[in-house]
Amino acid sequence: MADTTEIDYTIKNPDTLTKYKEAGKISLSVLEAVTGWCVEGANIVDVCEKGDKLLEEKVAAVYKGKKIPKGVAHPTTVSPSPYITPYTPLRSDTEEASRTLKAGDYIKIQLGAQIDGLGTIVCDTIVIPTADHKDDVIQGRQADLLLATHYANELLLRLMLPPGTLATGTDEEKAKAAAQKPYTQAQINQLLDKVVKSYECNLVESTTCWSFERNEIEGKKKIILAPGEGVRGEGLPELYDVWGVEMGVSLGSGKVKNLSDRATLHRRTTTTYGLKRPSSRATLSEIQKKFGYFPFSLRQLEDERAAKVGVVECVRGGVLRQYEVVGDKDNEPVARLLTTLVLFERETFQIAHARHEPVTNGRHVPTSKSPTNNWASGIFRACGDVGVTKNGISLLAAPPAPDLSKYKTDKKITDEEILKILEQPLAKPSSSKPKKNNKKKKPAKKEGSGESDE
Repeated sequence: MADTTEIDYTIKNPDTLTKYKEAGKISLSVLEAVTGWCVEGANIVDVCEKGDKLLEEKVAAVYKGKKIPKGVAHPTTVSPSPYITPYTPLRSDTEEASRTLKAGDYIKIQLGAQIDGLGTIVCDTIVIPTADHKDDVIQGRQADLLLATHYANELLLRLMLPPGTLATGTDEEKAKAAAQKPYTQAQINQLLDKVVKSYECNLVESTTCWSFERNEIEGKKKIILAPGEGVRGEGLPELYDVWGVEMGVSLGSGKVKNLSDRATLHRRTTTTYGLKRPSSRATLSEIQKKFGYFPFSLRQLEDERAAKVGVVECVRGGVLRQYEVVGDKDNEPVARLLTTLVLFERETFQIAHARHEPVTNGRHVPTSKSPTNNWASGIFRACGDVGVTKNGISLLAAPPAPDLSKYKTDKKITDEEILKILEQPLAKPSSSKPKKNNKKKKPAKKEGSGESDE
């Protein structure tokens, strides 16, 4: 008789958590590699194709022999300075395929892996250095933008915590903390706006954070930053939720505009529609088999040119969603970060990678032995030995913590409420006291003496 037991895909299931952690490990590993490939003169299409190939290889290497879907949760995208949405050109579009990275560009790298429909997506922003000045101090408006994005992101992560999650003290004190009202989306926006304004920057209009579910990266709940007219968020984070938390900051007004580049990023919807053209049906069939409901690039399909034709009817019929290429309205540089996280209440999550480098507030802190451009390999993330926490946030896939000593600016955050929130950890660590061992061992005696070994 066939087993009809329904699988629990919530984060309370240890198997679900393990799959999320494996996907996070792969996402971070590939992000580290792609970051290393993003140098002055590098071709964007080449970098994206190499990133996708590495994602596929690493996903194929896990859960071998098990009949579970796995693959790319988000294709590798490399977006130049004024671009806001993920950008991934096609080899068959000659002009876009020739684009290379320029020194001083703010490059947004986004990608992700999924195992059994449980996806982790990560995005980081880097500045392309010149060939002769890889370790220069970042200063002026470059530093302003990157610091505004970093601190706004750190603040948002802490505002995701439900009230009382990190409360300590008596049961009465914990209950009082838990009874406090969570920050509303309007309050979240007000606080974040203060942070970026401290560096004379602006939030990118309608930047959206989504709750993640199985086979779904745009869940029922969403937080919208700097919402446009008629746009509003829905719901707030709760314990055991998985979220994709995005931060977008601009040196300009933060307003957006559609760019002239071809929309190459798509995603299947749950809409059904009777496609008339054989090319459309063939394209949709390939998409269903390879990507499920996760985003994909047309260059990932077997025949890129045929795909450009096949998706037209699919988009028109609503069976595919087309992601337009959007940029800053003022053509100013934009920085983005995206973190996949889980909110925990129980004693499970990951500690730093086995390199045993220091971790502060859940983030890896580079040491003198850390590779300058290699923070991702040691970040506090789902890829090492199991650690323990009682309550808080676990970062399944997060952009590496920047080396703040390299950022020089005369601007800073002065708001006391914001500074107080930033001081809070992302998770409440377990007690560092060793467990008592009730079994008393007899001291081993040294041969020829009555003294015990140390």
